Amino acid sequence: MESGAGKHWTEEEVKALLSVWSEKNIRKQLHGTLRNKGIFIYIAKRLQELGVCRDWKQCRAKYKNLKYEYRTVKYAHNSGDVTKTMKFFHDLDAILRYEPVTQLAAEENGRCSATEAQLNTSPTTESTQ
Repeated sequence: MESGAGKHWTEEEVKALLSVWSEKNIRKQLHGTLRNKGIFIYIAKRLQELGVCRDWKQCRAKYKNLKYEYRTVKYAHNSGDVTKTMKFFHDLDAILRYEPVTQLAAEENGRCSATEAQLNTSPTTESTQ
């Protein structure tokens, strides 16, 4: 399958992305980390193992779009508008439900400690824990 920057994600590709994203070590590294290129390179490699050929930029863009759409629908539901829906809402809700709202807990002396931890720990070593 040919997947370029302008190609739409298939349902199977999104499901594969969600399965990788739902892993605890991935969620932990993505939360509160601003410089996350390395995480998305890892996610793209994992997706390639699952037969999804997307580069890290495409993975990051899809991640951001899904997260934005989820939050839009969630806000609408909380405001009483249950007419707004999205295809993978329940999957995303399971992934994002426990994500803290503030990032203050992850910050130490004005710097995000998650970024430093990410640089010192590869995703493959965390997945074995």
